[in-house]
Amino acid sequence: MTQLFDSIAKPLATSETPGAFLGGLRVMAVDGTLLDVPDSQANAKVFGYPGSRKGTKAAFPKVRVVLLIEAGTHLITDALICPYRIGERVRALKLLRSVNRSMLLMWDRGFHSYRMVNATLAQGCQYLGRVPKNVKFPNHQNLDDGSYLSWINPDRKSKKKGFSKIQVRVIEYTIETDGELKTYRLVTSLMDLALFPALLLAEQYHQRWEIENTIDELKTHLLGRKTPIRSLKPREVVQEIYGWLLGHYAIRSLMFQASEQANISPLRLGFTGTLKVIRRAIPDFQDLNSQQLPCLLRPIR
Repeated sequence: MTQLFDSIAKPLATSETPGAFLGGLRVMAVDGTLLDVPDSQANAKVFGYPGSRKGTKAAFPKVRVVLLIEAGTHLITDALICPYRIGERVRALKLLRSVNRSMLLMWDRGFHSYRMVNATLAQGCQYLGRVPKNVKFPNHQNLDDGSYLSWINPDRKSKKKGFSKIQVRVIEYTIETDGELKTYRLVTSLMDLALFPALLLAEQYHQRWEIENTIDELKTHLLGRKTPIRSLKPREVVQEIYGWLLGHYAIRSLMFQASEQANISPLRLGFTGTLKVIRRAIPDFQDLNSQQLPCLLRPIR
């Protein structure tokens, strides 16, 4: 199942797909989520429980899933599954195997680190990420659009390996939400102010939250059960999750095809509505041979 996912899960957006590219770069995003798995001895040993007060434990072991998503289509193009105790920042570094110089990768503040920045650049990929409040960036040079240049210094382990500081562009802005002012700080490798002005990048960052809509599609609409994973053995848990991801990819691929025919953004189509259409069509597909399938696919699209 893992190999099947790896062979199928690819970005599909074209240059004509609304919102899928920025300045010629395919917009990608990384994020993670947790899933409950059955409370078997094997699952508990491999995946572990969340931290809790001494003498107590959570009701279920948890598995961590870290995802790479094409922001303009909600297609999951890579995923890693690991025990709860392994942080999503660590696993995200491995997901960088699937980014390249044609992409812009976005991440939230929980993923920010020198190693994340350095490893992304090593892939030839550009990045746009939010940084935590406690991370300081001295202003080395003001830029015309209100952003400024600074440096990110290597952590101790990276410094011992001979890595040096990396120049970054910092964008700060404030948004009022429900009467409350919220300050954001972004760092990016995009240095062309004409092509990537600060206002445009701030707007683009908030498209990154589309990845959280994708996680909602997975956990709320596609699964919908309190304990969605049923397998009692860790190996089977992993296979079940990849099967679940393949199901989401199939649905989103169909939505992408439909959006192309209608000449609209894939994100304008409702995931829940599409899921209902597919479920209604399943009985009709069961009694057909392969030559008859295209006739039924047309109304679904």
